[in-house]
Amino acid sequence: MISDGGLATELEARGFDLSDPLWSARLLVDAPEEITAVHAAFFAAGAQIATTASYQASFDGFAARGIGPSTAAGLLCRSVELARAAVPVDGTECWVAASIGPYGAARTDGSEYRGRYGLSVRQLTDWHRPRFEVLAGAGADVLACETIPDVDEGAALVELIAGQDLPAWLSYTVRGTATRAGQPLREAFAVAAEVPQIVAVGVNCCAPQDVLPAIEIAREVTGKPVVVYPNSGEGWQGGHWVGPRTFSAALVTEWIAAGARIVGGCCRVYPADIARIAELVSPKL
Repeated sequence: MISDGGLATELEARGFDLSDPLWSARLLVDAPEEITAVHAAFFAAGAQIATTASYQASFDGFAARGIGPSTAAGLLCRSVELARAAVPVDGTECWVAASIGPYGAARTDGSEYRGRYGLSVRQLTDWHRPRFEVLAGAGADVLACETIPDVDEGAALVELIAGQDLPAWLSYTVRGTATRAGQPLREAFAVAAEVPQIVAVGVNCCAPQDVLPAIEIAREVTGKPVVVYPNSGEGWQGGHWVGPRTFSAALVTEWIAAGARIVGGCCRVYPADIARIAELVSPKL
């Protein structure tokens, strides 16, 4: 299947300022119809999976904006409803993936790309649980536990996934063949290997060149389908994207040949990129 690209990327391309601790989740409050419009653009480009605008949404983050728990829970559910509203009515098989981002994203200090927060697995489980339970009951087809930088956080989410029936995937952000926290990917994928509710494992929000080795490790360690959706290849430095784009549909064909079964993009990957992927690789999936 083909997943979407960067939701926030496309919102920014449409003129929205997302320099806010809630990031794209701010528009769940301020401009929900624009979120649906971007989901629809990715579906029109050929995506079959829409990932909700809940990545950086958290009860803590909403509370800092003066939004209470019941309203915050409603906004998390709204993220699923907005994606569902964009699903084409022509009978195309499409999924809504409820995005569950890492603890570090809610801190808004870049720690989702470092991990090692100084919290135990139990503390991370307790922090994730309220949001996880709301999104698990919001009507999504799958839970996308994504951009996880640390095995401890992966283990915390695996515990929550194992306690409910909705399918989920677990996707790490990596550098080379290690998590961003520096743990071997074999160790990271191993925490998901025996959990039947986890229907895919993989990597996202990483450099395109890190994808192929991760696919091999994920398949060997877990035997599960592999999901991959890296960034454009540009780097984030000093508040700006720099360097060349290295993401391409041609690379995606290599990932599929290596065993990836869900492919797409993350930051700086636009509907036009997904359209090129769909043109080239749809018959292969």
